[in-house]
Amino acid sequence: MRIGLITRDPGHPLLAATTALLTPEHDVLTLDPETAGQDPDPAPRADVYLLKARTPQALALARALEESGAPVVNSAAATALLQDRTAMAEYARRAGLPFADTRTFATLAELADGPRLPGPVVVKSRHSRKHDLVARVDDDGQLRALAAAHPHEPVVVQDFVPNSGWDHKLWAVGDRLFAALRRSELSPEGRGPTLPLALADLPPGRPGIVRRAGEVFALDVYGVDVIDAGDGSPLIVDINAFPGIRGQQGAPEALAALALRRAAPADSGLTPR
Repeated sequence: MRIGLITRDPGHPLLAATTALLTPEHDVLTLDPETAGQDPDPAPRADVYLLKARTPQALALARALEESGAPVVNSAAATALLQDRTAMAEYARRAGLPFADTRTFATLAELADGPRLPGPVVVKSRHSRKHDLVARVDDDGQLRALAAAHPHEPVVVQDFVPNSGWDHKLWAVGDRLFAALRRSELSPEGRGPTLPLALADLPPGRPGIVRRAGEVFALDVYGVDVIDAGDGSPLIVDINAFPGIRGQQGAPEALAALALRRAAPADSGLTPR
């Protein structure tokens, strides 16, 4: 089979390890979304495409492939939905997921010009992307300074929920779940290490929340960030399509198996090795 990777970084640890598992028996093709449409000699058609990149060019390429009948993991529509934090929050809360209350402002300057903050908040870029804005703001002085640096940035605001400073990082790859603890970038010490965590050591209900998020957003490969909102109550603060999932034993094997399942026609009788 042919498996296509839509990415500018085929050397990413997860993709590289997955490629190494697949290539003894299958062809793995890389499509750089920034240049794929300009190639006069395009790569041969793949049986399935893994959408790792999330740029506008990558989403356009994925949509074109889907329109031609090719399966794409995750779909362009699901990936695009999670790039908009306003739409993500509305969709999640309507579905009953315990997602943080999220308010939207056209610009950071508009937020700073509005009413005084009721307390500490988390300010995030509305549109999720590499090096986007995620900051804890405790008072109006901090908010004005942030707005001066990013006046035109569309943002969402979530009330800061006191917590341990450690996020539960939960990932799904097909039917496999993975977990870790990571010190939040919002903690006083800043982002810290990612510590492996056995699924058996998760608080009750966390795996079910992850699975429900995948159903709601029609995702195959995704991450869910959860904090303890008090008394063990989970609160989802972010959901990501096709995250890096670094250092999780078994993740490349799960991704390779998922790719082969999605590539094989339902009546082919083929199964992943």
